[in-house]
Amino acid sequence: MTRLRLDFPRRSPVWVLLPLRVFLGGTFAYAGLSKLLDTHYLDDTSPLGVHAQMVNAAATSPIGPLVSLAADHATVAGLAIAFGEIAVGLATLLGLFTRLAALGGVLLSLSFFLTVSWTTRPYYVGADIVFAFAWTPLLIAGDAGVLSLSARLRAKVRHGLGLPVHPTPEEDGTVQDDVERRTLLRSGLIAGAATAAGVTAGSVLALARRPAGSPADSVSHGPVIAAVDDVAVGSSKSFTMPDGKPAHLLRPAPDTFLAFNATCSHQGCPVSYVGPGFRCPCHGATYDENGQVTGGPAPAPLVKIPVKVVEGQVVLA
Repeated sequence: MTRLRLDFPRRSPVWVLLPLRVFLGGTFAYAGLSKLLDTHYLDDTSPLGVHAQMVNAAATSPIGPLVSLAADHATVAGLAIAFGEIAVGLATLLGLFTRLAALGGVLLSLSFFLTVSWTTRPYYVGADIVFAFAWTPLLIAGDAGVLSLSARLRAKVRHGLGLPVHPTPEEDGTVQDDVERRTLLRSGLIAGAATAAGVTAGSVLALARRPAGSPADSVSHGPVIAAVDDVAVGSSKSFTMPDGKPAHLLRPAPDTFLAFNATCSHQGCPVSYVGPGFRCPCHGATYDENGQVTGGPAPAPLVKIPVKVVEGQVVLA
């Protein structure tokens, strides 16, 4: 009887980390870019912005004072987070300073774990702690020269010095040190130029997309959510925010209207109003009518959306 062999090829074990590298690099680059393109991200007055997220996280985080300090400089901190994610992601994808990029990925993931995911229970349903450990193989092994910009730069340096692509046993250590120094210099120049251009363009883009306040804003009002008479006392109405995110409007009392972002603080699933609170269908997180967590793995309350009544209409404040 023929035995089925499931042996994998052993000639190129360095390729085994490539899928993980592509996933982590692509995810972090996307996460950073999406922040820069979000019109609410740098808006200190928005309940969906990084300032509001930091303030909420500081209440439960073990590094709360540090988070509060960052919240006081939310624009700078927010841009640093976004650019950090983009830099880590692109460097990982390109194979440029891969171990350093992986260290950045670990530190960013741990910072997210200590803030937005700290109260997630059980801990393993939170993504941030998983990302922190997922970066460790690349931190230990690097990119192994596979589809690596650093490896290509090193090969060009060796070619320019009249050396073979790979070091030989007879090659002097001084020569190898000179190759690494030249490679590091070229890599640093590329990284520095890309960072300068990216930070400049990204900052301009993010700040330009941030809603601008004006004196007229204090006397005008935002988009209409619903007519007062269309929402019965004790009921709710779902609506969509201007940025496309789902939300719920509640009327717990005749003269009281509350609105919340319908995104669960656990893993981003849309919550449903089940009266008198909310429930997440993904992992069972529950919230009361004030958006406070009452059960499940949610690490933070639902984000409250300011609303007001103007001429018989409930509008965004």
